[in-house]
Amino acid sequence: MSPEVKMSKAKKQKFPHLLGSKWTAQQKTWGWRHFQIVNRSNQGKWVFAEMVASCDPSTRFWINANQLKDDSLWCPGWKTLKEIQ
Repeated sequence: MSPEVKMSKAKKQKFPHLLGSKWTAQQKTWGWRHFQIVNRSNQGKWVFAEMVASCDPSTRFWINANQLKDDSLWCPGWKTLKEIQ
């Protein structure tokens, strides 16, 4: 089987651009709104992202990456309060 065929049959990675991405929480989360993803973990069909507060690197937590698709919880990029209201 040629390498091209093997690649086309390979599973597409969920959330390929997750690492290093920046997010704004709609509500303060652990006291902060701006976070960056520093790690990812694939657990079966689930993808988890480790988020770190941009202003306080000691504030970190894991989140199911599917929650980042919920506009009522998260906005991609770092937004001002005006931009998210």
